[in-house]
Amino acid sequence: MSDNPKDEKFETWGLLELFGHQRLAGKLSEQTIGGCHFIRIDVPPVEDVQGYTRFFTQGAIYSLTPTTESIARALANRLQAQPVQIYDIRSPRQLAMLQGDEDPEP
Repeated sequence: MSDNPKDEKFETWGLLELFGHQRLAGKLSEQTIGGCHFIRIDVPPVEDVQGYTRFFTQGAIYSLTPTTESIARALANRLQAQPVQIYDIRSPRQLAMLQGDEDPEP
């Protein structure tokens, strides 16, 4: 263990609560990407949901509760949080219709 707290790496299992009433459980750590600091959560796989990773800045986080690994895994199983799967990407035809073009070219 280092005498300098800045040298200590943050890593724990726990519950991450986000603004917007979203809760995730898994392994928590900190990571810097492009000079920005993030809390990383590695959500373990549960039942039919594959494990996944997400990153959050402090502005998105309401609460962080450290727990044991077994408690975090049980919470992840109960929460059944889903990873991002599909983005809403509009086709050129959909965009043209939104802009008021009745018969956009194919």
